Amino acid sequence: MSIEPGSFSRRGALKAAILGGLASAFGGGSGAARANLPAGTPKRGYAPGPFGLVHYYDNGTQGLPLLMFHQAPMSARQFDRVYAPLARRGVRAIGIDMPGFGMSDPTDFVPRCEDWARVAPAVMDHLRLKQADVLGHHTGALVATEVGLQFPKRVRNLVINGAFPMGDAERDGFLARHKVSEIDFVYKPDGQHLAEAFMSRWRLYGPGADPKLITRYTVERFQGFGPFWQGHYAAFKYDHEPALRKLKVRTLLLTNTGDQIYRNAQDARKMRPDFEYAELEGGGVDIVDQKPEEWAEAVARFLGAGTPRG
Repeated sequence: MSIEPGSFSRRGALKAAILGGLASAFGGGSGAARANLPAGTPKRGYAPGPFGLVHYYDNGTQGLPLLMFHQAPMSARQFDRVYAPLARRGVRAIGIDMPGFGMSDPTDFVPRCEDWARVAPAVMDHLRLKQADVLGHHTGALVATEVGLQFPKRVRNLVINGAFPMGDAERDGFLARHKVSEIDFVYKPDGQHLAEAFMSRWRLYGPGADPKLITRYTVERFQGFGPFWQGHYAAFKYDHEPALRKLKVRTLLLTNTGDQIYRNAQDARKMRPDFEYAELEGGGVDIVDQKPEEWAEAVARFLGAGTPRG
């Protein structure tokens, strides 16, 4: 580094030393500043939607467009680890932050899955997509189902990752537990609620949990512009069984043996033996992070995408 005559100052030198030290401590360079950005999504943006702005991630590949809806109470960052594997398989993966989650505007009412489905054509219109494949995981799977029902002409194929048919008694049980754990959630003045939320998510992930990843999950729960409890509330209010029976779009039921709702996926399989079916071994509710290559392969194979490149 050269110093021009008259340009030196003690304050400037101190500032440079501090910034240089911080850069070294955290890995240095602009790459460190982008450490939390998913490498597989060079494009991000906002689409005007029925409830305000809808934020999305786009892996930007020239391939089959696939809209992806996340589980609650997270965001489309759920798919961080599969944007690149899907791109290598020729799939243009577009992750959507559902209204009130991530960086999408919330509704001004307590929403249902039927409402959230309305953002799909808005994003497609913004991206000039006449038709796309649609995928959803857990709560997102219910939203994706509604997209298939409400806008069947715009859906080429549907992937339901976490089918959730259940009876009234089971639904009432989920809603009762949800009221205690989420609707009546207590924000404590010492911040202990954050530690408790972290540990709850840590246990849910299962063996091999990464504290940095669980930290991100925990932050996502609270960072949305809408109340986080609305995600599971919409899921537990939704009756997936009659919706599944009405679907006419080509559909894949995707699950994994360690999923909390694996049994529900088996019930869906019996209801719709005409649907295609795929399961991954083990994992849990975070199968997308736990087995990204296997998950991306199962999705791409159903969509008719190519073999991975590179």
